[in-house]
Amino acid sequence: MSTPSDAPAADLAELRRIQGFLSEFTRRQAERTVGFPGGFAALDDTYALSHGNNHVLVDGTPDPETLPAVVDELMSHLAHRTVYIPDAAVGEACAGPLGAAGYTRATVLLMRHTGPVPELGGAREVELPALRGPVAESWRRFLPDVGDEVVDTLVDRRAARRRGADDVRFLASHDEFGEVASWADLYIDPATRVAQIEDLVTAATHLGQGHAGVVLDTALRLAADAGCTTVFLTALADDWPRHWYERRGFVAVGEVHCFERA
Repeated sequence: MSTPSDAPAADLAELRRIQGFLSEFTRRQAERTVGFPGGFAALDDTYALSHGNNHVLVDGTPDPETLPAVVDELMSHLAHRTVYIPDAAVGEACAGPLGAAGYTRATVLLMRHTGPVPELGGAREVELPALRGPVAESWRRFLPDVGDEVVDTLVDRRAARRRGADDVRFLASHDEFGEVASWADLYIDPATRVAQIEDLVTAATHLGQGHAGVVLDTALRLAADAGCTTVFLTALADDWPRHWYERRGFVAVGEVHCFERA
């Protein structure tokens, strides 16, 4: 998906609101940022193994030809290179130079909720210790070849997300025995009335039982109750969850180009 110049002005305005939220959240969550013409590096030494906490975000118009060298300089202390570009045209312009520098590319859709707001779904807010075990299990399922240090980093990094927005909530649906079955983050910016739902995951033992829908409905209801008029999430363009989100009222309004090199 792209964002053509002849798209309706309202759709473009919504996309710009979402892009602005992502940029601001990234800045606030980071332990430190280092700017350059066209973007900035978001860095956090506490979670050095996390790509999500150590990457370059291009939120302007950099020089595509020099971008790979800029990223190498900014991330020279890290073993990985990660670049996020949430503007389709800029992403296309940078794809050639980054590809020539050895980066692989994935496309993540920015999906805005346009359907009716559901009733409160039944999930509840939890503290991070309640999610530690389920989240660790899910990462071992998704990344079976990584070691405990990486898993611990991916679990612990959730704490940094509290810095990203004025209102950050961790939601979970529980089974009849009180075990966490599915979970997600909800980030709310009251000033701009934008909210993001992030990391919606279901435990392997509870797949297909409707828990993800409970969490999603709860997040949508809470965002609406907080006055948010723009609620979005992200989904890989080539993976099945995007179709599940579409059935639940989400439509793709833009995309993020994700470039990575080990």
